[in-house]
Order: sequence, then structure tokens, then C-alpha cells
Amino acid sequence: MAAVDVYSAPAPLTSAAGVLSLLQENEDQLKVFALQKLNAVVDQFWAEIADFISEIESLYEDERFPQRELAALVASKVYYHLEEYNDALRLALGAGSLFDVSKKTQYVDTLISKCIDEYIALRVKNVEARPGEDLADIDPRLEAVVERMWERCFQDGEFKQALGIALESRRLDKVEQSIVSASKMEDMLAYCFDIAQTVVTSREFRRQVLQVLVKLYRSRPNPDYINVCQCLFFLDDAAAVAEILTQLIQTPEGALMACQIAFDLDENENQQFTMEVSKRLPEEKTDTGDHPQAAQLQQLRSILAGTVAIELGLEFLYRNNHTDLLVLKNVKNALDSRNSVTHSATVFTHALMHAGTTVDTFLRENLDWLARATNWAKFSATASLGVIHKGHLKQGLTVLNPYLPQHGVNVSPYSEGGALYALGIIHANHNDADTVKYLLNSLHATQNETVQHGACLGLGLAAMATGNEELFEELKNILYSDSAVAGEAAGLAIGLVMCGTASDKAIQEMLAYAHETQHEKIIRGLAMGIALTMYGREEEADTLIEQLSLDKDPILRYGGMYAVAMAYSGTNNNRAIRRLLHVAVSDVSDDVRRAAVIGLGFVLFRTPDQVPRIVSLLAESYNPHVRYGATLAVGISCAGTGLREAVALLEPMTTDPVDFVRQGALLALAMVLMQQTEALEPKVATVRKLYEKVIADKHEDIMAKFGAVIATGILDAGGRNVTIALRSRGGNKKMAPIVGCALFTQFWYWYPLMHFVSLAFVPTAVIGLNKDLKMPKNFDFKSNVKPSLFAYPAPLTPPVAAEKSKVSTAVLSTTAKVKAKAARKEGTDMEVEGDKKKDEKEEKEATDAMEVEKKEEKKKEEPSEETLSNPARVLPAQVKYISFDQQGRYVPVTKGRSSGILVLQDRRPNEPEDLLVPTQPSTAAAATATPAAPAAAVAPAPTAAATSVEQEPEAPEPFEWEGTSRQ
Repeated sequence: MAAVDVYSAPAPLTSAAGVLSLLQENEDQLKVFALQKLNAVVDQFWAEIADFISEIESLYEDERFPQRELAALVASKVYYHLEEYNDALRLALGAGSLFDVSKKTQYVDTLISKCIDEYIALRVKNVEARPGEDLADIDPRLEAVVERMWERCFQDGEFKQALGIALESRRLDKVEQSIVSASKMEDMLAYCFDIAQTVVTSREFRRQVLQVLVKLYRSRPNPDYINVCQCLFFLDDAAAVAEILTQLIQTPEGALMACQIAFDLDENENQQFTMEVSKRLPEEKTDTGDHPQAAQLQQLRSILAGTVAIELGLEFLYRNNHTDLLVLKNVKNALDSRNSVTHSATVFTHALMHAGTTVDTFLRENLDWLARATNWAKFSATASLGVIHKGHLKQGLTVLNPYLPQHGVNVSPYSEGGALYALGIIHANHNDADTVKYLLNSLHATQNETVQHGACLGLGLAAMATGNEELFEELKNILYSDSAVAGEAAGLAIGLVMCGTASDKAIQEMLAYAHETQHEKIIRGLAMGIALTMYGREEEADTLIEQLSLDKDPILRYGGMYAVAMAYSGTNNNRAIRRLLHVAVSDVSDDVRRAAVIGLGFVLFRTPDQVPRIVSLLAESYNPHVRYGATLAVGISCAGTGLREAVALLEPMTTDPVDFVRQGALLALAMVLMQQTEALEPKVATVRKLYEKVIADKHEDIMAKFGAVIATGILDAGGRNVTIALRSRGGNKKMAPIVGCALFTQFWYWYPLMHFVSLAFVPTAVIGLNKDLKMPKNFDFKSNVKPSLFAYPAPLTPPVAAEKSKVSTAVLSTTAKVKAKAARKEGTDMEVEGDKKKDEKEEKEATDAMEVEKKEEKKKEEPSEETLSNPARVLPAQVKYISFDQQGRYVPVTKGRSSGILVLQDRRPNEPEDLLVPTQPSTAAAATATPAAPAAAVAPAPTAAATSVEQEPEAPEPFEWEGTSRQ
């Protein structure tokens, strides 16, 4: 039997002292041997080795030493354990190929992360360097490590990680390589487009990335023209979009895709871009005759003009209106109609609940109550017509005709101004030349500042973002009249007309006049106007933002915060967030701090889940203005998401000791819970009861009541068929909703601006269209979930009048004796009556038994899916459950799209179509809007209720006095 060698395994090391002593030897071979041994045990004995770090580094610096790279690697690991990461990285780079990035160790991962961060910082500094600035030198060894990291990502299939590093380090060549190398290139293209909107902070570099995406999309065998055009939209390349549309309409299938692209471009709500695309399309009629695709070109132009989508939205909201009038009635009855604030709030709420539906039954039934509105309340009430009839392009003037300025007719200037404002809301962001001309003529024809106020707001809305220089000059003349009321509206209107243009002329003139005038209202209007002018300009707005932020006037600093919000809206830009957070805790003006916090909601609306966490500490601030700003920031960024973190943050703030903070929390809760059902979010029922409680509580502060009333309208806005959406389904931000929310927050100073929130309302619908842009009846699709999960809220039931209980009659003793004597005489009759009662009792028992049997019957189980018909209400949370029958007659031309306007491909074109006949809301509404029967605004002639709360008694009938006689 062989003996076992028990000494064959070496004893484990307990110290590195013996190995370290070899570093003192003169022979290089011994030093190399020591370094090899130390490299193997450095993670265990790094504390001992640290005492010899200078000797090891000297070996690395000695150019004659044969294993310099090994010495650098050992020293790097020691510095890593000492948490001296900069030195560790410097020596790891010196280790060359010995620093193996393919190893999955904590040391390698940490240093690679540090290496990538360093490389990104240097690359960004060089790319963003201004002319004349010195460029940073990038160590070739650092670049080599990052290059090896990219190779490792490609080998491991981590293409998204490689793309992220490429985007952050501004390497377009690696961006392209990461996408092309991926096995699923289409998914990588979509992923790159998405993160380019959120991760890339530089506007110029984002443009370069999107240009790469356009090139890659077009290189595909079957290009995704929808995504190509979305990229071109951001690049502001209208000519390229027009070229693609012209190319697509050459074939029937391509014409359908062209229509879908046009609808998607219109959804971005940038009318300046869509107008430019429309201009660049070929003319329908040429010198040689009609264009071969004249009909398709006409269709595209009508879609790009926005009229088709507006009419479809109007039809959907009218057809599916589920407003519960009992909610309005309860709000009206619970409030004191003599209080102007709550009365106006109820009118606002009615407008929001019926936004875009053209239904005004409630107001026509309560004209006497409505006529209590006077002065500016009458202005707002008349303007509410515009919200109700928003998008009612064909009949807008007819509906408003009784209240618009008319030559030779003296109507209240508040009604006239409100009607002009309403006309602008109806045509908001839809540059109708006739409407703009009418509003401009009305502005010329009056010297009344109230009418001018309404006309300016109407002009700004109707000509939004057109950059019309003629309108700018006209509005500037109103501004220079130095009327506080008209000047404020003129400042806002200039901002609306020049929105996103970054016009240096407009900005300098507004800024100069803001420093000259003494009227705070004008300065505030100009501050917001300047902010709107810089919409979406990002880094281009930095100089102006810095100038406004350092101004001594707090109102202009306030405008500076909104300039940050507008310029960087939806970008998640870290620099903008840091600026807003700094001002939110440091500025001496409460208004500026409030604006800074609200601005966070605009910058971060693409990532709503981050906002509650970011503002959580601000929501606990000692300053109530900061807390109020936190509520609106959460409400704007998380609108329609039903995010539970947002609800959890806002709910405790509804009991805040400060009234306006409670108001903000109530408003924000309504925004967050829009289009959320009780089955999805049980808090919806709790919030509705909270609103009822606040409104009915006579001891509640008026500001909180105002917030609860408006919140009730927002929660059920648009007949319970709209939500607030600040970005399109394609991922681009929407200008009109962002601008609308920004001006909605200005109701803090001026209640009529509350109507601007209607610009952010987007119908939650699926609307299918055939090649003629008509709605086919037999286009059905499935919602693969229980119907109750996304059903409309149950309507309130009117209270049942309680039956009056009979009071027992007192019976005298003599009466009892007489009745007893009569009963003995009529015993037979009593027996008959007893039998009758017995029969009634038996009948009742039989009926009860039948009811019990019915209850015991098995209830029908709720189906697990529902078939929806065109057009249908589809909530944002419901979209993922929608599916289309791929074998049906109509199929959407775009795959993966389950909401919005869908252009359909007809697979059986030879069969007759069954089309939906429009319900013509315009005809019905216009019929009720005649001067003889005003539809939904303040009656032209005030009633007695408008002038006196208590009506005087009527005079007595005529009579002759005959004197008095004494007896």
C-alpha cells in the first residue's frame, strides 16, 4: 500500500512579508517573481502591500524594468482597495493589455466604470467647447480601454449597453455600429429614438443622432416611414417629409400610409411645421392639368391643416358624452351663488366637464343663476363657450354671434371680450385666416381695454406659433398703450404668436418694455411671453435664462423660471433641474420659488415616476408656496397616469393648514386620476367623496372650495372622454398642451386664464378610417379584459324623497267607548276585514319567496373580454389589452398601434361599406345658439337676479281707498 504524502499541499499564506522582501533584491527576475506572487494575493494582503506601494510604483516608472505593466497592475489593485480610484485608474491604464476588461470582477467593473466616466467627461467637454477654447487631451490608453469595452459588449450581445456608452460619449460611429450589429435592428432603432429624447441632453447632438437614425431607417428593405417622419419632424425638415408623402401616394397602400403619417404629424400640434409640409407638396392643379394624385393630395392637405382630426374628435366627444349633470347640480346647490369666486368656479367646471362636446344643456336650464355673473366673471362665463365648443370650427361664429361685438349694438364689453377670447379657444392652434382677420378687425375697431384683452388672447390662440410679424406689430401697439388690462393680454399674445421662434427682436423689445413700464400686470404678461418664445430651444435659451434669473425684478425672475420650463420641457436635462432646485430653495421671492418647483413638472414629464421622489422633500418645505408648487409639478408631470406614488404624496397635502396648498393638492389629484376607474385605482372613489365633502363644508376656506370645484371638472373633463397628454403617441412633445398647462398655472393671478387647460385635453379614443377618411361601422376590435375594469363611472342617483310618517292621533276616552260600541254592532264587518288582511299577508309572503328564489339564481359571470365598435373610448391603461382581428375586413396599416386615429386597409374593397353617419353636433348646437335662445353664456340683458340678490315684491293691484271707520 502506497504511503500518502500529507505534505504535498502547500500551506496557505498568512503574510506577504516574505514575498515583499524580494522587492529589495537587486535581481530583476526576483522582483518579477515577487510581483507575480503579489498579483495573486493582493486582494488578501493589500494592507501589507500598501506599505511598499512607493517601491512598486518606482518599478513601473523605471523604463528599463522588464515587467513595468505588471508593477502598474499590482499598484493599481492596491490603490483600488485604498479607494483611491483616480490613481488606480491611472496605473490600470499603464498596465496595458494586462488590465483585462473581459474579466467579471469587482475591481475590473469599478475601474471600467471610472474609465468610461472619465472618457465621457472629456469627450463632452471637447464637443461642447466654444471656439477658441482649449481642447482636453484624451489619453490614448484610456480610449483603448473604452474601445475594448465596446468589443466586449458586441461579443456578449449587450448592444443597448454599447449604445448607451456611445450616446453619452458623443460617438456617432459607435452609435451606428451598435444599431447595425444588433440582431433585432428594428428594436434597436426604436430604442435609440426613445432614449435620444431623454438621455441626450445636447440639442445639437440629438439632431445628429436622429440624422443617423433617418439614414439607417431608409437603408432598410422596407423602411418604417412613420418613424422616419417623426425623426424628420424633430429635425424640422419639412421638405424631406413632403418628399416621402409624395412618393407614398403613388400606390394605394402607400396612400393609406401617407394619411397615417399626416395624422401623426398633426398630433404633434406644431402647425408651423405642418403648414410648411403642406406648402411643399405638389400642387393639385398644374398648367398641364390635374395632378394624377390630386384627390390624395387634397386629403393630405386637409389632414395636415388639422380640420379632419378636429372634426373626428368633435364627433367622438359629442357621441360619447357621459357627463353626469347631477354632479354639476349638486355642486351648484352646495355653494353660495352670491359668492363670485365659487360661482365662477362652477361655471369653469361646467366648461371643463363639457369641453369639446358642444353640449350646454345645464347652462340653458339655469340662465337666471348664470346671469349673476358680472364684470370679469361675465367675461370668463362667456369665454367658457369656447371651451364647450372647442374645435367647433364651422359653427364657431354662429354660436358666439349674440355676444360678439356688433356695429351699432351696445352689448356688455365683458361679454364682447369674453366672446373674442372664446373664438380664439375654438380655433386654438389652427391658423384659420378668416378667424385671425376677424379678431384683428375687432381689435382695430375698439378702444375698450376689456374687449382688447379678449381680442389679444383670441389672436394669440388662433395664430399660435405662426411667427406672424404683422400680428406682432399690431399686438406691440396695444402693449405700448400702457393699459394694464390690455397690455397683459398683449404680452401673453406676443408669446403665443412667437412661441418657439426664439425671435431676438421680439425678446429684446419685450424685455426693454418690461423694464420701462410700471404696471405689474404688463410685466407679468411679458415675462410669460418671453418664456413662451423660447419654447423647445434648450441650450439656445441659456443666455436669456441667465439674464432673467439675475434680474432684480422678481416678476422677471419668475419669467426666467418658466423660460427654463418651456425651453427644456420634456428633456430631463440635469442642468435645468439643478437650476430649478437651486432657485426653489434660495430665491427671496415666494412667487419665483413656486414657479421654479412647478417648472420641474414640465422638465420631467417624460419620466413621471421620478417626479414624486424628486419633489418629496419640497412637499414638506416650511414655505407654503414651495409646497403648492410641488403639488402642481406632480399634477402636470403625472397627469392621467394614476401613479400611486403621486397619489400617496398628494393625499396628505389635502389636509395642509394653508388653504392654497390644499387647493393645489386637490387640483393635482384630479389631474393624476384623469381617466382612471375605481376598479383600477380604488382611490378614485375616495377622492370624489373628498371633493364632495370640501364643497359641502360651509366652514371650509374659499380657496380650497375653489380647488375642489375645478378638480371635479378636470376629473370628468370632456364628458369623461379626455385626458391631459403632453406628448404624442409617437414620443414627440406636444406644444399646445405644454403651453396650455403653463398658462393654466397663471390662474393664480388671473382666473380667466384657467380656460387654457382645455388646450391639453386629448380624446382617449380609437377612431378607424377608411381610404376616404370615413368611419366604417363594422370595424370592431377586442378589449381582452373585463368590461368593468375600464367602464364609465356609474351616474349618481337622485336622492329619494323620504316618506312622511303619520303622526299618531290622540284618542280621547269617550271616542274609544263610542268606537267599541260600534264595533260590537258591526262584528260581521270586522271578520270580513280580518280575512282581507290575512289574504294580503299571504300574498306578500309569496312575493318575498319569489324574490329570494331570484337572488339565489346564479349570477351571470362577467365576460373576460369585450368587443368595441368604431369609434370607441379606449383609456391609456387599456391600450395594451386591445387586439385587432387580422382576418377581418379592416386592419390598421400600422402594426402595434392601438389608440388614436387609425387609417384602415380594406381587404374586401369590392364589397359595399356600411359607414357611420355623423351626428352633426354643429347643426344641433347652432340651432340653440340664436339671440332669441342663448346657448351657454351670460344672457345679453341682465336679469333682476344679476342686480339684486333679493327681488322686490310686485306692486299691488289698483284700488280706491275709502278711509277707515271707527266703531
